[in-house]
This record gives sequence, structure tokens and C-alpha cells, in this order.
Amino acid sequence: MTGTVVETKELLQTVIASLIAGIGVTAAFSIVIFGITRSADMMREERPLLATAAGGLAALAGLVVIAAIVFGIVVMTQK
Repeated sequence: MTGTVVETKELLQTVIASLIAGIGVTAAFSIVIFGITRSADMMREERPLLATAAGGLAALAGLVVIAAIVFGIVVMTQK
């Protein structure tokens, strides 16, 4: 009678999902920081259209980060 000590397929899925999530959320948060700083720079240079676009980019990336956090919490509470 042999037992499976490690579920290799499930472990591999977990590793891949964590890598994708880690890199994706980090990249999205980096875009938030980039958008905020670029928006501030454009406001100083009196370029309101570009400042608004950069602010919009930062807001969109911020929503992605928040969605990823909420999704992670939902997944953790379901298992």
C-alpha cells in the first residue's frame, strides 16, 4: 500500500499561480507609482491632458491591484 506524499500536479499549479500573481500584482503596482509620478510631473509642466492620462493609468492599475487583493481573499476563504 503506497500513499502519495506530495500531489505534484497541484503543487505545480500552486507554484505557477503564485508566480503569475506575484509578478502581475508587482507590475500593476509599479504602474500605479509610475502613473502618479508622471501625472505630478506633467502637472508641473502645465500639460493637463497628459497629466490626466497618467492619472487615469494610475487609477486603472490601482483598480487592478485592489481586484487582485480581493480575489486573493475570496480564494483563501473558499478553501
